Amino acid sequence: MFDIRDFIDDVARSVAFLSRIHMPQRHFVDFDGRLSRAVRAFPVAGLLIVLPAAAIVSIFSAIQAAPLFTAFVAVAIQALITGALHEDGLSDTADGLGGGRSKESALVIMKDSRIGSYGAVALILSFGLRVSALAAVIPLVSPSGAGLLVLAAAALSRTAMVWHWSKLPPARKDGVAASAGEPDAAAVTVALFLGVVLAALLLLVSGVSLLAAVLSIAAFAATVPAFSQIVAGKIGGHTGDTIGATQQLSEIAVLAALALAI
Repeated sequence: MFDIRDFIDDVARSVAFLSRIHMPQRHFVDFDGRLSRAVRAFPVAGLLIVLPAAAIVSIFSAIQAAPLFTAFVAVAIQALITGALHEDGLSDTADGLGGGRSKESALVIMKDSRIGSYGAVALILSFGLRVSALAAVIPLVSPSGAGLLVLAAAALSRTAMVWHWSKLPPARKDGVAASAGEPDAAAVTVALFLGVVLAALLLLVSGVSLLAAVLSIAAFAATVPAFSQIVAGKIGGHTGDTIGATQQLSEIAVLAALALAI
């Protein structure tokens, strides 16, 4: 039976896990740190976390600020709010998958806090692709529509994290993802349903064409299984880093699809 109070607790726990936003302590009473059920709220948490960046995009678009500047500010705000959590996961994953000759060496590299060549290139490409794609889209929709597109990408990319998390076993038994628990099957279903429905509604209300909306969701749907297969082949399971990398790759894919389709 659905309990709205439990879901609100899950939203608060998800926001705290995915960002540096401090949530009221009442949402963490008797909470053991496991997110098995709470992952169902990741799409909604993504909307709340990215809301300031989406608002900035709408405001800057309304006052006709340069699209490139607007997009850069929006991406910077997201990185500040999340503490660059997902960017860190992307860089560590790129270093591990790119430089590791075996599962063990890849995991050792991913755990190293130092950034290597693969990680640096991955970060440059991530920021560049997201900023350029968003800058290309902003002039083609209304100010409010631009903000809604940012929110749609946020919902899908956080849903992607849950999907990747649920598709693979933990690569480490003592990692962050393992300690947070395996997602419940029911929670994964709710997250996928919520993420896709919320994103579809936001995309359609934003004013983009049906084709653009379909292609952006299709980009999300193709990115997660493809990346998960690569990760499974290299290290045999997910880590906190690969979950964060999934968010980045999915956001890039969604924004790129919109830039190409609008």
